[in-house]
Amino acid sequence: MDTPPPLRISLLAVPESTASTVYGMYDLFAGVGRDWGVLIEGEPGPPRLLPEIASRTVQPLQAGNGLWIRPEIPLDDPRVPAVVCISDLFLPPEENIAGRFDPEIEWIRHCHASGSIIATACSGALLLAEAGLLDDEDATTHWGYCGAMSARYPKVRVHPDRALVVAGEGQRLVMGGGGTSWLDLALFLIARLVSVEDAMRTARLHLIDWHSLGQLPFAALNRARQSSDAVIQNCQTWIAQNYQMESPVATMARIAGLAERSFKRRFEQATGMSPIDYVHTLRLEEAKQALESTDAPVEAIALEVGYQDTSFFGRLFRRKVGITPAQYRRRFGSLRQGLLNQAVTPR
Repeated sequence: MDTPPPLRISLLAVPESTASTVYGMYDLFAGVGRDWGVLIEGEPGPPRLLPEIASRTVQPLQAGNGLWIRPEIPLDDPRVPAVVCISDLFLPPEENIAGRFDPEIEWIRHCHASGSIIATACSGALLLAEAGLLDDEDATTHWGYCGAMSARYPKVRVHPDRALVVAGEGQRLVMGGGGTSWLDLALFLIARLVSVEDAMRTARLHLIDWHSLGQLPFAALNRARQSSDAVIQNCQTWIAQNYQMESPVATMARIAGLAERSFKRRFEQATGMSPIDYVHTLRLEEAKQALESTDAPVEAIALEVGYQDTSFFGRLFRRKVGITPAQYRRRFGSLRQGLLNQAVTPR
């Protein structure tokens, strides 16, 4: 049988892109159909996907992490790709991008209206939200950007726990979460565009492990940011050292010199979190550290961070983190130990 011509995948590049993500996806897509044959039969097979880097112009641009990207096609190329992939954006989460990427957003809208799948890695989902394509849709982005996306685009249903979300008419909006979940994104697209077997071969070739755990274990700490409100900031400094104490919210209210109800309202306005949620976030982060780095029983860790009721601690941990304390320890304790062993092993 004749092999169909490769499908075009346009990888959008802007100066705020991360070159490693752009070229990482480029390599995975370019190897589909080609590299397995090289490894198994000694000869390359026919490529199934044709990645190309698209930008406003074809002039080289310096990416957000300092490396250079060399675009291959301009945005005014009349051909419509099968897929548009948007890399992560190297920007602070709260930065307003209105008007900053107008040519790119116009191109994204045009490609989507013409039938393209639009896929985003990490914070690249901000461009979809800015384009209005995520209104009343499920979405995800890097865990550090979820709060900012929810605040700036209230019509978007943001899921900070999920590493991959597929949404929109015809399921043509595909979003990967943070960090290396762009690998999940790439494998999903390969399976959808070519075959599951080709996606599996790509995973085997590159030793890619699907991020089935999602982002929730990493998402809480980012929300516990310092406030610019001096009164609330003073309370944050205090609770960072005293999170394990009983009745911490009432004590913070006294430190602030406010009635507890007024304090709760002011704290949430300043931080975006209720005081008790803030306390839980700090306690759970400390519990995670203990689970990763010690062999202490879960009951002892719960007590150490301020929870007298181990059952309550377990339920709260699972709800906020997505897995039980024991599962967290198995997953991340072994990772930490492995990294430590590598660090101290003589070479």
